[in-house]
Amino acid sequence: MPSLPELFFCLIFLSFTEIIISHGKESCSSSCGSLQNIRYPFHLRGDPAECGISDFELNCEGNNTILDIHQMKYYVKDISYHDSTITVVEVSLARGNCNLPDKSIYWDVFKQPFFLEFYNQRQAAFINCSIKINSPSFEIVPCLSKNNSTIYVVFEAFYVQDLPINCHVLCTVLMTENLQVSIFDNLKQGFRLHWSPLIKSSVDAIWYCAKRNGPLADDFVGNIFDELWPILFEMEFLSCLYGLQYSHSKLTFYAAVVIILVLDITLTVLVLLLIGRFLFAPLCVLSFLAYKLFKLLIHVDSIERFLQNQKAFSPSRYSYNEIITITNNFKEKLGQGGFGSVFKGRLPDGYLVAVKMLGKSMGDGEDFINEVSTIGMIHHINVVQLVGFCVEDSYRALVYEYMANGSLEKYIFTSNKANRILDKDKLLDIALSVAKGLHYLHQGCNMRILHFDIKPHNILLDHKFTPKISDFGLAKLHPKGHSLVSISAARGTIGYIAPELISRSFGTISHKSDVYSFGMLLMDMAGGRKHTNLKENNSSQVYYPSWIYDKLQKRELSKNFEIFDIDDLEIKLSKVGLCCIQTRPSDRPSMINVVEMLEADVDSLHMPPKPFFSSSGIVSPRNILLDDSLSELSIIDEDL
Repeated sequence: MPSLPELFFCLIFLSFTEIIISHGKESCSSSCGSLQNIRYPFHLRGDPAECGISDFELNCEGNNTILDIHQMKYYVKDISYHDSTITVVEVSLARGNCNLPDKSIYWDVFKQPFFLEFYNQRQAAFINCSIKINSPSFEIVPCLSKNNSTIYVVFEAFYVQDLPINCHVLCTVLMTENLQVSIFDNLKQGFRLHWSPLIKSSVDAIWYCAKRNGPLADDFVGNIFDELWPILFEMEFLSCLYGLQYSHSKLTFYAAVVIILVLDITLTVLVLLLIGRFLFAPLCVLSFLAYKLFKLLIHVDSIERFLQNQKAFSPSRYSYNEIITITNNFKEKLGQGGFGSVFKGRLPDGYLVAVKMLGKSMGDGEDFINEVSTIGMIHHINVVQLVGFCVEDSYRALVYEYMANGSLEKYIFTSNKANRILDKDKLLDIALSVAKGLHYLHQGCNMRILHFDIKPHNILLDHKFTPKISDFGLAKLHPKGHSLVSISAARGTIGYIAPELISRSFGTISHKSDVYSFGMLLMDMAGGRKHTNLKENNSSQVYYPSWIYDKLQKRELSKNFEIFDIDDLEIKLSKVGLCCIQTRPSDRPSMINVVEMLEADVDSLHMPPKPFFSSSGIVSPRNILLDDSLSELSIIDEDL
């Protein structure tokens, strides 16, 4: 990209090209001898008046161009319109090898219309002395000296003012500072005069100052300050405009200041946009990617540290390539959820397994650590066995024992009891086994394990329909002796989550939260349907626990039990379930009490208190409001 001054100069050049061309049309061009293209402000005598200015009139004598200044004649050797200079030599000095001018040539003679350029020029004085002068500043001129007088030339003005008694000045001349040639050859080269262009308009002013201070200047290229030119040009250009005197000088100066400021601001904005586009944008993207990679590495590192801290760790660790081999390149998919996908696999010894591949966006690995830390230490017939795991880069997998019959929800949700695959005894056995598994989690381990997500989908059945609790991604471990463990958000599945997990106003969170979820599971098993989805002809949209409670209450009050289409299994599961879903955690039984109730005879079970109902329905996930004032829920460990 061109710099701002280049843009500014181009704008000036383009803006005034037409004016410059028009100047060319109005001007004249003349020649005299070797001096060609004489033009405005110079003109030859006899040219039309509009061709030049009277003070710049030249005379052509033979092949020589003559300039008259204050009754002295000078040959014009060269005219430079580019830098407004003219090179002249006094006629007498140009004619011979040892001549002096008739009059002295002083620099103040050229104040109007020219002024002398002091750069690379000097003044010399020729002095006639009747005695010898022994001074290195006095240089003898042999061709002018005679027996009774010696002619000297000096180049410093102060010596002329303090001459010896027997000396006087013959003349003073101007010359170039060229020490490589003789004095008279130097005088023949002449000296340079500078003229100030006539400034009559803003165009003249801008063109003049641009030529003096911009790239048109002779000393611009190669100057040691080239790198500073953009700033220096603007300052010198404005300073030049400010110093000129003509009718609209101030207006031109202020207009130039405004234009330069606008261009500076525009260029700055463009530079910032380009920097933002090609520098900041890639840096932001790279920073974001680096941040994500850093978080990923931190998460993987946290998992690695957890695994290294396990002292007695029975599950095997597999590489990702081994996982690919075990699942036959993920050929047979068993299911999928928010956590990821589950694939069927086979270990080298032929043992069937289920491989759960966790998604790559599973937070900081908490779910993975929960599963490994809980199931890895559990060996119970009713808890799914963790066979192994995989942690490699961003890949995380959990390898479980294969459960041939899938989840419980496939077998219990049917309104027609005759179509149920599982008979009454098997349903009761499954309920009792799950209760024993939960009791083991709450009381049978060194660390109390709260599952927080008991539901039919997380109860798996093996080839003998033996139930096993699975999916410990939301589980929480804490020592039995600790009374307070904090969690950052409610855990569980809508329809099975305990009220206290949603709002603390219902009570404290404890292992009784799992008891509530288990009670809802029993209600599903008892009714053969999801408790939030009744047929419209059976009390439309009535919550099932409310409906079954009313049925059981009427049955208790009636002596004719046969009028109620409720079998003993449904009664037992419903009564135990209603006990478990009491609104206050302290009113719910512990899992060991639940096991005892399930093993007891149905007639020995008493009708539990009616849970809190809202609009003739139990407090359900549909009408529980989240207490927004709570930023953290606490788990209270208590044996109630």
